[in-house]
Amino acid sequence: MSFRTLMSVGAAAAVVVVLSGCGTDAPRRQAAPADAVSNVSASAELVGQGTVLQKDGGPAELCLGPVAESYPPQCSGPVINGWDWSAVEQSQSASGVTWGTYAVFGTWNGTEFTSTRAPIPLSLYDAMPFEDPRLAGGGTGAGDEPQLQRIQQELHASGDPAILGSWTTQGFLVVSVIYDAGDIQRSLDERFGPDLILVQPALRPAG
Repeated sequence: MSFRTLMSVGAAAAVVVVLSGCGTDAPRRQAAPADAVSNVSASAELVGQGTVLQKDGGPAELCLGPVAESYPPQCSGPVINGWDWSAVEQSQSASGVTWGTYAVFGTWNGTEFTSTRAPIPLSLYDAMPFEDPRLAGGGTGAGDEPQLQRIQQELHASGDPAILGSWTTQGFLVVSVIYDAGDIQRSLDERFGPDLILVQPALRPAG
């Protein structure tokens, strides 16, 4: 995308994708199929923070990744079943688009999000701070920058819509996804090796 992005308040996922500096001599691996990451479901209630946006005639979508700084904003994400604008506060409408930023609660079936209780505007939501324990205290991974950038390029080339973004830090490639109960982390560890990738889900257990 060629637009700048907004960062939702308290969002768990960074959305800057750095794909520069990838060597042409990197060993090639078979790209994962597009549903290798996205086909993960959860029956427990989850909470996510982001922009909810609905165009006239379309379903409400939960944008957990980048949001264009236009008016109205532009973004996309999984459909939210059971969304009712009349039951929420702090929404805006312009040019056939209605949107707002919320903490949303519901279940995830791998492709769609279903609301289970009233959302809370992010301006009123007191989110618990999140710090990945693997990065706490200056923890470091086993990767160097060229290696991590090659892995990053390969993952984004797969086109999986559940990958929201990625960035490198402290010897790790941090990969933001919609949801993971541990299966994605294990799969990427097996594919690329341990202590290289940190998977961070945007949807986390509620409460």
